[in-house]
Amino acid sequence: MQLHGGRLQRRQRLKFNRVKLGVRLLALMTLLGLGWGGLRLYLRWSRVPQAVLVLGGSPDREVFAARFARTHPDLPVWVSGGSNPEYAEWVFAEAGIPRQRFYLNYDAVDTVTNFTTLVDELRSRDIRSIYLITSDYHMRRASAIGEIVLGSRDISFRPVAIPSGLAPEPIDKSIRDGVRALVWLATGYTGSTLRDRLNPPRSSYLESQPQLSSLETWPEF
Repeated sequence: MQLHGGRLQRRQRLKFNRVKLGVRLLALMTLLGLGWGGLRLYLRWSRVPQAVLVLGGSPDREVFAARFARTHPDLPVWVSGGSNPEYAEWVFAEAGIPRQRFYLNYDAVDTVTNFTTLVDELRSRDIRSIYLITSDYHMRRASAIGEIVLGSRDISFRPVAIPSGLAPEPIDKSIRDGVRALVWLATGYTGSTLRDRLNPPRSSYLESQPQLSSLETWPEF
């Protein structure tokens, strides 16, 4: 009986120690997470943005970005995966933005690669803070990816959401692409080719958008 009781006590102590260790690890991870989040938030608002990154997906974003560039004349602008070059160049020219101030990049195929294809170029130019422009319904997912991809190169960002009147995207898209960003961070692989196999591309979103004939219909900001 004493032997059996001793074994039971040892098992209970071992179980208690494991629970205690788990609680300590959870507390440590929580503190680290809060510390990292607080640091990123501090950097977001303490650093002065040095550039603008526009995520493609709708002509509205380039129109908005061109007007934004007009009111921020010292900042270069990168457009990732946007409209065709002729249209994009016309939009910026209409806003009076010199061609040497904006860069059109077409390497991205989705929101994750909007960031992964440009983050090293931004870092190589010693850019540590940017304005991030996209539609309001898309900003949650873009921010989740940006925190991981841009944060991995010590680049902070200030979100600039374009009002659309649309509901935010489902949160599962943010979770999915956040995981893809973490996979990219660990392996350099974005998973974009697998995504295309699972979800064959549909007709282009840009083709369904109305032609924007003039920038004068857009308010100053």
